[in-house]
Amino acid sequence: MSAPDIDTQVLVVGAGPVGLMLAGELALGGADVVVLERRTGPLTESRASTLHARTMELLDQRGLLEELGTPPAGGPGHFGGTRLDLTTDSPYSGQWKVPQVRTEELLEGWATRLGARVVKGHRLTDLRTAPHTVEATAEAEPGPGGAASALRVRAAYVVGCDGESSTVRELAGFAFPGRDATRELLRADVADVQVPDRRFERHPGGLAISARGPGGVTRVMVHEYGAPVGREPGPPSFARVADTWRRVTGDDIGGGAPLWLNSFGDALRQASQYRRGRILLAGDAAHHQMPVGGQALNLGLQDAANLGWKLAAEVRGTAGPGLLDSYHAERHPAGRRVLDNIAAQALLLLGGSGTEQVRSLFGELLREPRVRAHLAGTIAGVDVRYAAEPGAHRLVGARVPYLRFGTGADTAEGPGSTFAALRPGRGVLVDLGGRPTPVLAAVAPWRDGRVDVVAATPEPGGAAPEFTSALLRPDGHVAWADGTVPELEAALRRWFGPAARR
Repeated sequence: MSAPDIDTQVLVVGAGPVGLMLAGELALGGADVVVLERRTGPLTESRASTLHARTMELLDQRGLLEELGTPPAGGPGHFGGTRLDLTTDSPYSGQWKVPQVRTEELLEGWATRLGARVVKGHRLTDLRTAPHTVEATAEAEPGPGGAASALRVRAAYVVGCDGESSTVRELAGFAFPGRDATRELLRADVADVQVPDRRFERHPGGLAISARGPGGVTRVMVHEYGAPVGREPGPPSFARVADTWRRVTGDDIGGGAPLWLNSFGDALRQASQYRRGRILLAGDAAHHQMPVGGQALNLGLQDAANLGWKLAAEVRGTAGPGLLDSYHAERHPAGRRVLDNIAAQALLLLGGSGTEQVRSLFGELLREPRVRAHLAGTIAGVDVRYAAEPGAHRLVGARVPYLRFGTGADTAEGPGSTFAALRPGRGVLVDLGGRPTPVLAAVAPWRDGRVDVVAATPEPGGAAPEFTSALLRPDGHVAWADGTVPELEAALRRWFGPAARR
């Protein structure tokens, strides 16, 4: 067999936000990574544009927020069309509006600066697995002579980040159980129309949403109760959107200029496995859900943050037994929970008159502080808690609290925060001065580039710390806190591999 065109440790298929986030995480962790993308240029339409609190935290943990700037706030949240205050304990509470093209630009720049290679204009056509490698074949767009050229890539692992119609998932034979859409929301960006802004406006015949955006472009979304899901290939016609809008609202937008059209339904599917040997899935390739409230994009970015450091450790040879399998063990139930949440929202949002009593009850429940906080935490992604050993500190498995350090912090970048300490992409032992000697001695065998140590004091006047010493995973979740030294050593072995020989 002839040599492949590209040899790499990890091939990521799909250069959307999830694939680019994963590529950056892999490269930060020391892996050689290539990203394969069928598009030849950036997006030309407006897709997912809502970033929730947990995603903003992840961007902060990688030092990307300064480059992004302060995005505009996304306004009030909702649960199935009922207004929901998204206040959480995050420093980035609420939701933030960032066009997907900007998110991709930010993440691609970061990943390529770290050494990731992005190959565009190639469509995956074949995957072949061997005991230690996976070989992928991709076709380039036909050249001037009309003939398409093939590209062969050999990698130790392949990750499909190629969306709900994932070619990786199909070629690798992943089961993708669930249900097809029974309800549909039509969407269009339209110029040269004058319609009032509507926020989840319910009419006798359907649901209407409209908002005028930058440049005078109006986004309209409409659902007609009881209408069948369109089966035409590609996006809906503008005539169909305009006719549905007129039937639901009585307004005529047919004279406008459509700039972008699409539709999405309440289909719900999740891969039975996120990993099959050397092939893994992340983002919409692993789970297909209605993109209500921006949760789909954020769920996928959190998949990438969980997987990247683990897969990088695997290809570097520093991972302990079972580390890579923990990706499915952690993210599959997290995804299932979000999908169930979205299914409930879709029923409330697109259900007809038969759901009004349920909507009324939900409106009452959302005025209860504990209910509001619970749903806000789920939508914002800040309540994700991975499994912990019985009796562990209550923070173990949860995301690390944001804590600013005082001027005595011993970090590579000087005084900072728990988030800033994670920017190198390694594990971090944060010690706030309570019990340094045995803890620091225990972590010493892992201070070979796998785990950093930050000795700090909390910033005066800030929130009281929730721990004295804590071991943080590279994705910002707590692996150990204020337990015994043997428990710390067990956590170090589990998440960062065997101790280095002295």
